[in-house]
Amino acid sequence: MAFQWQIDPQDLFVERYPQMVGTGLPQADVDTTRAAITDMWPDAPGGWVHEWSTLARGYAADGRHRLAALAYGWAKFPTLADESKRAALSDQVDQYLLAAPDFGLEFTRLTVEAPYRGMRIDVPAHLLTPPGWSVADPVLLASGGVDSWKIDLHSLFAEMALRTGMRVLAFDIPGTGETPVPMSADSGYGVVRAIIDRARTLGNGRVAHLGVSMGGWFSARSGLAAEVDAAIVLGGPIERAFDPDRTWAYGMRGIIGNALGFDAEPTDVELAQRMSLFTLRQWLDRDWNASMLVLNGADDVHIPVADTLVFEGRRDTQVHLLPDTGHCAITKLPEATRIMVDWLVSTAAW
Repeated sequence: MAFQWQIDPQDLFVERYPQMVGTGLPQADVDTTRAAITDMWPDAPGGWVHEWSTLARGYAADGRHRLAALAYGWAKFPTLADESKRAALSDQVDQYLLAAPDFGLEFTRLTVEAPYRGMRIDVPAHLLTPPGWSVADPVLLASGGVDSWKIDLHSLFAEMALRTGMRVLAFDIPGTGETPVPMSADSGYGVVRAIIDRARTLGNGRVAHLGVSMGGWFSARSGLAAEVDAAIVLGGPIERAFDPDRTWAYGMRGIIGNALGFDAEPTDVELAQRMSLFTLRQWLDRDWNASMLVLNGADDVHIPVADTLVFEGRRDTQVHLLPDTGHCAITKLPEATRIMVDWLVSTAAW
């Protein structure tokens, strides 16, 4: 189930340009691709997927597989709304696997079996093991959000592994990437719970959970329920982001609708009804949680400031609202990463 919707591709560049160059693509190549794109959906010259895939194929031909994986990641962005996007994801996976020998850490691609509404599904996941790691160490579970997935965020997850010494198990949240079921607050979280259980078998039994953007909803949920030993929420929606009168920026309405499994653009009422199920208020009302770190940029256009500040004053919880940056503090990601690394290596959970 998927759908296309009306969106100006240049609007996506306005928001995502810092992420495109910040995750490793040469600025000149991003600028050239930006200038060539005139439409979002056609798989033809001037189309988003065509131009990004052309860039990726050039990198692949030169043996620059990591850059090819990044470019294919933008080709399939922001969601798998058609066959050309799905093909770009497949090409991204292929290039990522070719790049793996140069990661600087041990890489294993595995699958996690998880329940979903009476079925059993296989969720592909990536295990990043830093030099010097031992079975006496904890594991960090990590995911991105509705449009930036485990391969797209490899540089962040690899850095977290190398700087903390923790093994990282990276996955795509339900409704995205290689996880083959829609996002939901009930069964979707059940999939993540199964991945948490698998993570406990990969180290000393202790698990921290890092969620970026919508992935932060899942890590907030696991942290508030104390189903993990520690949780990091980077730019996660909590409750106010699900208000029925909220506005959607930079194509997020269509992105969320696809992740939720709609096969046509949802109405305001349909989207509001489905999103209302995600509020974490019942968990916030409990005075019981794992050690938690919650952070975001103060100028986020997607997530209300209240969804970060609501954690202030909770037991075993640190809150950071970084000024002069937006969603997930992307323009200050080195600072956000330092905060996350320092917290992980010092938290009493270990």
